[in-house]
Amino acid sequence: MNLAPVAYSEIRRDLLVGKRTCVEIVQGHLDQIAAYNAQLNAFLTVYDEESLARAVEIDAKIKQGNAGPLAGLIVGIKDLLCYADHPSQAGSQILHGFQSTFSATAVQRLLDADAIIIGRQNCDEFGMGSTNENSSFGPVLNFANPAHVAGGSSGGSAVAVQAGMCQVSLGTDTGGSIRMPAAFCGIMGLKPTYGRVSRWGLIAYASSFDTIGPMAHHLSDLAIVLKTIEGKDGYDSTVVDDFSTDFSSKKQVAYIKEIVEHPSLQPEIREAFFAQVAKLKAAGYEVVSVDFAFIEQLLPTYYVLTTAEASSNLARFDGVKFGHRSADAKDLMDLYKKTRDEAFGEEVKRRIMLGTFVLSADYYDAYYTKAQQVRRLIQERTLEILAESDFIISPTTSSTAYKLGEKTLDPLQMYLGDLFTVQANITGLPAISVPMGVDAEALPMGFQITGKAYDEQGLIEFAKQFE
Repeated sequence: MNLAPVAYSEIRRDLLVGKRTCVEIVQGHLDQIAAYNAQLNAFLTVYDEESLARAVEIDAKIKQGNAGPLAGLIVGIKDLLCYADHPSQAGSQILHGFQSTFSATAVQRLLDADAIIIGRQNCDEFGMGSTNENSSFGPVLNFANPAHVAGGSSGGSAVAVQAGMCQVSLGTDTGGSIRMPAAFCGIMGLKPTYGRVSRWGLIAYASSFDTIGPMAHHLSDLAIVLKTIEGKDGYDSTVVDDFSTDFSSKKQVAYIKEIVEHPSLQPEIREAFFAQVAKLKAAGYEVVSVDFAFIEQLLPTYYVLTTAEASSNLARFDGVKFGHRSADAKDLMDLYKKTRDEAFGEEVKRRIMLGTFVLSADYYDAYYTKAQQVRRLIQERTLEILAESDFIISPTTSSTAYKLGEKTLDPLQMYLGDLFTVQANITGLPAISVPMGVDAEALPMGFQITGKAYDEQGLIEFAKQFE
């Protein structure tokens, strides 16, 4: 079976006229998983029998003329998303043996539209990482070059699409976790506006930053999945009612001078970025350079706030209610301590301790309150730029995919990898990464576009000229 990345619209057209069947499509992806997953480690669990049985049901619905709008779309879901009666472990041993009793709203909406969930995908533990080396199930390797990482935290989701193991993946993005692996793997990744997609059923890392979004080879696939999973949900009060926008195009885009001049930016990426700038100018856009006074504050603000929220969110994992429980605890307090020490990974423990510190009585105002104030300043300046320009453009990452183990010994160097992506999460704005060619080692590069709130349609339309 030819698994060249074609858009779902073409697959659906073939399904409706009988040129393909869902069973054939599922089997083709299962063959890819069988061929590559043992090496790449993208899927933690493959729902082979279940997905084939569901394909039989959907083939029958197609013949009856009542199949859903995503019939035959093969989807993998990140291990941070709950799926009823299936394992959900957040890449962690703290949830060993846990099976969810319900499905995340985004997952359920895909199922209701007759998409087929083919498996759960590896990720950095609780979404905490930029390389997918923090998973308790081992790292995910890049299909372009397995000596390099896939990016994180949605690394398994990116590689599964990259290697043809599924058509679309559903990932999560707290500080770049969809866009960074999309860039490293040469695919598309969309982080929606905060409040567009329900977070119900997403195992939380940082609740005011977390978003759910699609990853695929084609913009049209991103658009149809977003349309399916978005919208009001009674389980999540942060989802808005109205996504309507009325933005008139100014034919002007902006890039932040401090980002494209940053010393960490790989020269080949800078060169490729300005080639895209030239392409935009040739298409009639005015491209302007703008100053951003808070570049040095982006990462500290992000990490102070997200670790504080993680400290609170992860307090529920105590060995009492579900998941791993220490076998040799002497009393309740000892159970809490030993369970969390045994089952949380080093990076998760590091961020919990940092978050607990910044929330402590003596340091709350000095760190947490100050970071919230700076977050507002970053939001205001970003919105000022977008009041004058249609979009903000930048490289998605400062370099192509790191070699395996290259960054893990120095957490600060690892955190620097998020520099170009965290702005969209701090501000809650939508952002997309699209492929931007490859470097001299044939490793993919990514081009990032950030748009106005709830203007995902405009973002996708603008991105089409880079597809």
